[in-house]
Amino acid sequence: MNDYITSQEAKSLILEMGRRLYQKGFVAANDGNISCMVGPNTLWTTPTGVSKGFMTEDMLVKVDLEGNLLLQSGQPSSELKMHLRVYRENPRVRCVVHAHPPVATAFAVAGLPLNQPILAEGVAQFGEIPVAPYATPGTQEVPDAVAPFCNSHNGILLANHGALTWDEEPMQAYLRMESLEHWATVTLYTRLLGQANPIPAEKLSALRAVRAARGN
Repeated sequence: MNDYITSQEAKSLILEMGRRLYQKGFVAANDGNISCMVGPNTLWTTPTGVSKGFMTEDMLVKVDLEGNLLLQSGQPSSELKMHLRVYRENPRVRCVVHAHPPVATAFAVAGLPLNQPILAEGVAQFGEIPVAPYATPGTQEVPDAVAPFCNSHNGILLANHGALTWDEEPMQAYLRMESLEHWATVTLYTRLLGQANPIPAEKLSALRAVRAARGN
């Protein structure tokens, strides 16, 4: 992959991801935030206090890895801290997406990880999706809670809060959020049905090999 996308590509992707998050009901009101790296110390991110479904390019915020504003277009979310921590912990990451997809957020509220091997693509994409400890939104507690997972996972649930996904390919970071919510939804349905047949243990190694080959 190209090491970094251009600023224009990043801004267009952030707007598209924001629309998709809003249209799918993964965010309500002004919830959620998205960021994309465009250089080793430069990224674009979503503004605070704006619905992700109604953003315009002039609202987006350019910052450095310390969170310093590079363009005075607006103010970033206080939750930018967790995005910056992911980038610092895992320099391969190019995009981070935070949202509150309802079913996945229900699992986060219940403190339940998505770790049952019932979906082949879930195992191949994520391995498992752990729950990061509760941290007060907007505080340093949040990046500290996220940090241990940045190199071993591609997505996590944030206890009593929502979900966070990231990837080396910007659009893939968003698609992981869709996949995470899908896994949570299927898991919930199987629990309502009272039965789930896990993938046989002898077949899991092949799925884990797929995940490793993807660099996940």
